[in-house]
Amino acid sequence: MTADPPGFPAAQRSVSIKDVAKRAGVSVTTVSNVLNSRDRVSSDTRERVLAAIDQLGYVRNAAAWQLRAGRSRTIGLIVPDGANPFYSAIARGAEDAAVEYGGAVLVGNSNHSPEREAHYIALFEEQRVQGVLIAPVGDPDQRVEALRRRGLPAVVIGRTAQPESSSVSIDNVAGGYLATRHLLEVGRRRLAFIGGPASTPGIGDRLAGALRAVAEQPDATLEVLETTDLGVAAGRAAALALLDRTDRPLPDGIFFANDLLATGALQAFLLIRHVDVPGDVAMIGYDDIDFAQAAVVPLSSIRQPAALIGRTAVELLAREAEAPDENRRHILFQPELVARESSLGEAPSRTRPASDTTPTTQH
Repeated sequence: MTADPPGFPAAQRSVSIKDVAKRAGVSVTTVSNVLNSRDRVSSDTRERVLAAIDQLGYVRNAAAWQLRAGRSRTIGLIVPDGANPFYSAIARGAEDAAVEYGGAVLVGNSNHSPEREAHYIALFEEQRVQGVLIAPVGDPDQRVEALRRRGLPAVVIGRTAQPESSSVSIDNVAGGYLATRHLLEVGRRRLAFIGGPASTPGIGDRLAGALRAVAEQPDATLEVLETTDLGVAAGRAAALALLDRTDRPLPDGIFFANDLLATGALQAFLLIRHVDVPGDVAMIGYDDIDFAQAAVVPLSSIRQPAALIGRTAVELLAREAEAPDENRRHILFQPELVARESSLGEAPSRTRPASDTTPTTQH
């Protein structure tokens, strides 16, 4: 039996966050908020918690989740598209947070395949990771619940999970509304939404927001073109298909479901067919990846706080590991409109509305 180091009795090592909460007369969540420097804790409550920590000698060893027997100091992150800069930014945010906790992140790319997603879940379990962050291909609830039953915390990224699981996501309906409303406010009325497949998480919500914005503008229309994937090549193909058809004119405003699609369309419009952007067609993407600002025509986009999403997911995982029954939360971030040159030019006179559209405040 190993002797206790001098000045570090066994009683001190056994103090848990629940002991601190009991001594301070607060919940475990409140103690966790104090430990993570959350502003929403009142000064009086913070002082009580800090006093209890001092009295009990509670020491947080980087993170409670590192102390779980038989686990490595890594967490698993599963994303549907490792080539998409948006998911790379999520991974960077998760890695930054994990390093602060003394750990590391292992990333698996499911490539939109449920079978490959299941493979990574099984692999991470075999590696005895501390927990799993998953941006799921399909319905995550059954898999996440199965992980939790086996004692492995999991946080869902990109959609709201069932109450039994923590999640961090973006309000995609609001994002679709922001993008489409922006095109309407700069005078575009013959709109198109390009993205897909429709089953891809978030795509249906973005389309729903776009439809809501168009419904508020009586003289506007929205054409929906579904793509097979969300890559650059699919965006280029969609743009060329619009240019090649003869039965209807080119839309004067296009909302792309992500920036990679918009990037491919920019290539088709500017380099292959020499279409004026934004003169002939205004464009807006989604995600605000680094390339959006650096494009030949800087791309308007809906910004998601990708790095913050990754960081928050790790923090939720750590909180749940500390107290699984008390620390489940659902964080919903709000998107932000970033307007650039691709949508800010004048619409051709033949498509400009007879009267100005009054801008509306977005929430």
